[in-house]
Amino acid sequence: MAKDKIAYVCDNCGQESAKWIGKCPSCGQWNTFKEIRVSNDTGSQAAKSAAQHVRNTLSGGPRVHKLSEIAAKGEPRIDLKDSELNRVLGGGLVPGSIVLLGGEPGIGKSTLSLQTVLRLPHLRILYVSGEESEQQLKMRSERITHDSDDHVLVLCENSLEAIFSHIKEVQPDLVVVDSIQTISTEDVESSAGSVSQVRECAAALLRFSKSSGIPVILIGHINKEGSIAGPKILEHIVDTVIQFEGDQHYMYRILRSIKNRFGSTSELGIYEMRQDGLRQVSNPSELLLTREHEGLSGIAISSAIEGVRPFLVETQALVSTAAYGTPQRAATGFDQRRLNMLLAVLEKRVGFKLIQKDVFLNIAGGLRVTDMAMDLSIIAAVLSSNVDTPIDNGWCMCGEVGLSGEVRPVNRIEQRIAEAEKLGFSDIIIPKYNSKGLPQGKYHIGIHPVRKVEEALRLLFG
Repeated sequence: MAKDKIAYVCDNCGQESAKWIGKCPSCGQWNTFKEIRVSNDTGSQAAKSAAQHVRNTLSGGPRVHKLSEIAAKGEPRIDLKDSELNRVLGGGLVPGSIVLLGGEPGIGKSTLSLQTVLRLPHLRILYVSGEESEQQLKMRSERITHDSDDHVLVLCENSLEAIFSHIKEVQPDLVVVDSIQTISTEDVESSAGSVSQVRECAAALLRFSKSSGIPVILIGHINKEGSIAGPKILEHIVDTVIQFEGDQHYMYRILRSIKNRFGSTSELGIYEMRQDGLRQVSNPSELLLTREHEGLSGIAISSAIEGVRPFLVETQALVSTAAYGTPQRAATGFDQRRLNMLLAVLEKRVGFKLIQKDVFLNIAGGLRVTDMAMDLSIIAAVLSSNVDTPIDNGWCMCGEVGLSGEVRPVNRIEQRIAEAEKLGFSDIIIPKYNSKGLPQGKYHIGIHPVRKVEEALRLLFG
């Protein structure tokens, strides 16, 4: 038997090296190279035989085709009976795809996957659990649903070879593996959860999924750096990476798409954690608005869009005199570098001196927003806290702020205005460029176009 080779893989970007390196030449991170053992006969024999069977049935093997000769057809989707999960996946689960669901321990990954498969009585599902016993899964299923669960087959197993033998016997329509860090293969000598085990098991499941057309959902844990535990190459292998976010001490959870070969990565789904499982939040605006801030300074409402869905977000800011020589800048749910840029614009272009003041920013509801249209509300909230003057409850705003202090246009302005009107706001501030072409008389909300930040602040504070 040939001796196994030793290789090193960067845990952050997946870069491989023949020897250990202190600093990764690809991503620049330090001490991220982990040792893996590369066998001369890697991969699961069951997965290899399944792939070989498919290759043998192809007449003549793969051929070269012109791009113009290939028929473009949409991928069929499996409806998961969950509108939030379907939206994040791009319309449903694609047959033959492999999906990685990541999140911190205890955030609700197993609850989400179990309640999803329990809603699919028309499919034969194999739920592989490497962490929990059959009794624990039964107790959870009784807590979250009272429907029939005869279509869900439970297997408590950690060996990849045993899992493939049961798959061959059961012939399921969907396979769920909870979690990939607990599965190990005999072809790799290291313990379960190591870089080499996670890599080989995921690669074997990928070969099985592509050759058989059976979709596979993998559940993965998040490490202390906030990335999915295991090598970065695990995210390169799978078709879709979705991440479950939220605080265990709060009831709301956010499902966000990080990578999706079959849909958009800008979608997000919102759930509410209850005793009987996760409830879909169809109107996130009501979740993200408290409406209990009358007379309080430092609060502004922004009309944001994530994916295809508009919602209103409450932005909270606190400005106080710096207690030490260097003022603090902290942001929760927003890019701190962009906050620093907006503070520089507010000081240079508008004339408010914030250089000796601490600035703290928070997006209410635990949401992390990347929409540039939040800029105007952030500046308004910071200034409101600085002068200790509240903004009227009926006002909301949207607009990207440039370095020269101009309010730049944003996309899909009509959806933002309609969402603000639906929730009872009386006035909305929008970029002046976006006011061109708006239908007259369609909206019953006051629309105020502005070209510069000073104009918006004059409307809000007089």
